[in-house]
Amino acid sequence: MQRFLLYFWRMATIETSYLGELRTEATHLKSGIRIITDAPTDNEGKGEAFSPTDLLAASLGSCMMTLMGIRSRKKGIHFSECRMDITKIMAANPRRVSEIHIVIDLSGQHFTDEEKSELEDAALNCPVALSIHPNIRQQVEFKYAN
Repeated sequence: MQRFLLYFWRMATIETSYLGELRTEATHLKSGIRIITDAPTDNEGKGEAFSPTDLLAASLGSCMMTLMGIRSRKKGIHFSECRMDITKIMAANPRRVSEIHIVIDLSGQHFTDEEKSELEDAALNCPVALSIHPNIRQQVEFKYAN
């Protein structure tokens, strides 16, 4: 068991520390990049940084955008202008994320119907989207140039 724990520890990709006052710092071990989280004001925090549930929603959006970029590269689709608006909706009893709404704005470029289908498939089937519990509603809207 100890050998397994040592092996597991060496495989870590993130180290997280509690900084006090409901704040954490996560460090990506390979790059050294750090992310601060803070509890939201509606849950006893200061709300001065992303909350952990904000990061869940941001992770979904970033994963979708990354997979759209990967698919574009593989299919030869020009993909350079994309932005998202992400809204996280909380539920009570128990406190949890109940919905994530994402509007993916691709209106800065023109895509064929086939390219749109490829981008949408990539986004909707990204690893984070497929990992989120089915009780969390994912509402995704794609906006294209007319």
